[in-house]
Amino acid sequence: MKSIPAQEEASDQQCGPGSTRDRVYAVAAAIPVGRVTTYGDIARAAGIPHDARRVGWLVHDPPADLELPCHRIVNREGRLSGGWAFGHPDLMKAMLEAEGVTFVEGHRVDLQAHRWIPAADQPPPTK
Repeated sequence: MKSIPAQEEASDQQCGPGSTRDRVYAVAAAIPVGRVTTYGDIARAAGIPHDARRVGWLVHDPPADLELPCHRIVNREGRLSGGWAFGHPDLMKAMLEAEGVTFVEGHRVDLQAHRWIPAADQPPPTK
């Protein structure tokens, strides 16, 4: 398992315009209702294209006051890999189904029908 180097982890905790953390949170906040995006899609839009894992760490437990729709973030196959952050993947699935998201099997979202690619719908957040 890849860990985040200490200097990168420290920079993720910094706030302010242009920080990696704020860019990731800005993209996550923009995910439309009824759509999902992947950790990699967020990483590319936030300017860290090869660091989907860091996105996962940042959105796993964001500040509550941001009210981010993290239930709309799935892995590259559409699987609810972050489902346990909600108590159980079934809870995450129920949240998505309530928004009209459909599944092709079990806990795998129909990405063809519901994938939102941030870079295609909005300019990337500033670095």
